[in-house]
Amino acid sequence: MLFDPRLYVIIDASEKALAVAKQAIAGGVTAIQLRDKKATALHLVTFGQKLHALTREYNTPLFVNDRVDVAMAINAEGIHIGQDDMPLVFARKIIGSKKIIGVSVQTVEQARQAEQDGADYLGCGPVFPTMSKADASSPIGLTGLAAVAASVSVPVIAIGGIDHTNIRDVRGKGVAGVAVISAIMEASDPRKAATMLK
Repeated sequence: MLFDPRLYVIIDASEKALAVAKQAIAGGVTAIQLRDKKATALHLVTFGQKLHALTREYNTPLFVNDRVDVAMAINAEGIHIGQDDMPLVFARKIIGSKKIIGVSVQTVEQARQAEQDGADYLGCGPVFPTMSKADASSPIGLTGLAAVAASVSVPVIAIGGIDHTNIRDVRGKGVAGVAVISAIMEASDPRKAATMLK
């Protein structure tokens, strides 16, 4: 399954999210990440199986945030890890060479290290202020995003506060795509929102 990073949506493990994911894919979302820090392993695996059945039907890769065990259990296409999660070199030993690994970065130094360690793509941000992630750091801005994108050869996905009002500002900064949460998850019409962003 090919990974197209252009429009990457992050969802939680709620039943509402499953319905939104289906609409989002129909609207043009090219990748989905399951991220739910509060859900139990049992719930993540149970929900993840349903979600993966949906994403496979539409040939859309599924990533699991942080939880390498859950990703392996549901045979997701990849994982996404942060700076405080399991180090990439260990995650790679567990999931193997055929799975995709993304890493969250904020600085050029982090980006270069992640690429050196074998990251397949980078999630860079937050670019703009965001309310979707309670522990989000200060925004790096468009200048910080461009610096990171210029420092590595792997695809960089912009994340943080991106919606239809500012997505054009991200273009031309060297990124391969954008990741969103509320711009689709909280939209009254998720399919339409995804189409507009795409």
